[in-house]
Amino acid sequence: MRRALAIAVVAFLPFVNVTAARAAEPDDRQAAFSAAAKEFKVPESVLLGVSYLESRWDSHAGQPSNDAGFGPMHLTDAAAYTGTNHHGEGEEDARGDESRPVPVTKAEAPQQIPASLRTMEKAAELTGESHERLRADAAANIRGGAALLADHQKSLGAPLSDNPGEWYGAVAKYSGAEEAEAAKVFADEVYGTIEEGAERVTDDGQKVSLKPVRNLNKIKKWLEKLGLRPPRKDGVECPPTISCEWIPSAYAEKPNGDYGHYDLANRPFSQKIEYIVIHDMEGYFLPSIGLNQDVNYGASWQYSVRSADGHIAQHVKGKDVAWQAGNWYINAKSIGIEHEGFLAEGSTWYTEAMYRTSAKLVRYLALRYGVPLDRAHIIGHDNVPGTLPTTVRGMHEDPGPFWDWDHYFKLIGAPLRGFGGPRAGSVMIKPDFATNKPYFYGCDRKNPEAACPPLSAGTVWLRTEPRDDAPLIKDIGKHPTAPNESLYSVYDHSARASTGQRFAVAGRQGDWTAIWYLGQKGWFKNPASAPTAVPSVGLVVTPKPGLATVPVYGRAYPEQEAYPADIPYQAVTPLQYAFSAGEKYTLSGTAAAEYYRAVTFTTEQDHKVVRGKTKYLQIQFGHRVMFVKADDVRVSLS
Repeated sequence: MRRALAIAVVAFLPFVNVTAARAAEPDDRQAAFSAAAKEFKVPESVLLGVSYLESRWDSHAGQPSNDAGFGPMHLTDAAAYTGTNHHGEGEEDARGDESRPVPVTKAEAPQQIPASLRTMEKAAELTGESHERLRADAAANIRGGAALLADHQKSLGAPLSDNPGEWYGAVAKYSGAEEAEAAKVFADEVYGTIEEGAERVTDDGQKVSLKPVRNLNKIKKWLEKLGLRPPRKDGVECPPTISCEWIPSAYAEKPNGDYGHYDLANRPFSQKIEYIVIHDMEGYFLPSIGLNQDVNYGASWQYSVRSADGHIAQHVKGKDVAWQAGNWYINAKSIGIEHEGFLAEGSTWYTEAMYRTSAKLVRYLALRYGVPLDRAHIIGHDNVPGTLPTTVRGMHEDPGPFWDWDHYFKLIGAPLRGFGGPRAGSVMIKPDFATNKPYFYGCDRKNPEAACPPLSAGTVWLRTEPRDDAPLIKDIGKHPTAPNESLYSVYDHSARASTGQRFAVAGRQGDWTAIWYLGQKGWFKNPASAPTAVPSVGLVVTPKPGLATVPVYGRAYPEQEAYPADIPYQAVTPLQYAFSAGEKYTLSGTAAAEYYRAVTFTTEQDHKVVRGKTKYLQIQFGHRVMFVKADDVRVSLS
């Protein structure tokens, strides 16, 4: 059921005029900011603050961001890239409920690439730099960003002042936002960074600092001159500190009893919300929202987050069930948040502005619905299990290895921390994101077999033995046919453990640690001098004595006796993996035995929740969470 959904972009000729470099050498990031600020008469604190909110001053090896922004200043060149929305790709049915499979339909994404995603064109015009240098050379990129800020300031009729507060309107305009609230929130985040100051070592080893500038007097009259539109609110469910508007998803009846493309419910009263699912769109903001508004499109989600400024659109109320995760059990108990951009094809990193507003939204939702702030409940789409053995292979892989879970959880206010001593029976995966740059291929759409450039990632490879040249462990669900080999592809998580995930220790040898993973020992390098995991004492499960294996499930559905006569029984089918005696997996908590019956276009009162007596436990069985029956396992301290 593949529905390719091309997002067309407008090609344009890059500027080719190359002038002599007037910025500092590219290996001196701090000096590059100083030189560009002086050249274009922009306060250095403003230039540093804007860059921090876009990229945290990183260069990202010249690779584009999730919305085709480049370099420390996030100059966008989206017209050079194409993509498809990931809900229209692969074998996954976004609804994930075989009792009502989504019909095969096609929806074309709107062809909208806004000016905010083409800022490199203007930067090239203002500086004389080529697109190639603006992409790959950090100093040239910083010049381009400074030139844009100065141009924004002049367009407002504002002075090229030494006072950072006078640049409030230009900073707001740099966001590219069309909504007044979004531009204001972006500017306030920048000015908050300027007031607090910041210091860090970038992804390529450059030490950059922004000294605090206290008692800023932000001249907000310049924001008013931008003439931006107010957002549509309509009771949006967002924290007040972020920019959020209501852009409703389509919901309508279609012929032959069909409808699209979410289900009415009354959560959390009908069912508790247990998960928040993090996605990327594999596409751009406006085209992806257009798909959510198309009733013929077989997927939906609650929120979309824009890259450049972190603006959020809500499409489905939290009480209702969106078709977003490919697993109906998870859908019925989760909220889905889509982030503009691509896992790897044409982009590899996510902006600070996006991380910040997304994190504020997640914290708000988690507190509102009682969702635990851990990696077993704040999960990626790539952590959602298949529902049946036949659906495992087609489940999606986003947001991928380049999503910085460690930084994200710090922003949420729930830092990922270890607990226990060096011989603890379980560990939390936690490599240093900036320096952890494992090998991948598949980042280049035009040359998919080529190696990716060295990129920061939050994952570790799992091997069959404790040595660098040992084969990767296998995932028989992802690769069911011979030779069953896991791949180093950026799109294949078969042999990867991700930041924040907790696993039971299966062995230690020198610099190597083994964890139980999909019924195997998976070895990863974990030297004491540069650990990639931290101790994490907690509860684990193992088969009860006398049981050689116990089944694992992709959903926690009730037993047959729980179903009333008017609701067909939904089989509790084990997945293809073996959980054998002697193995241990970390316990994430209990899972309610529930099935939400919603197969008609009607009010939520006509939809029913079937609740069973079977007790399930959620475990970290591989890269994806899975479930076991409590009667099959014994729980103990790791």
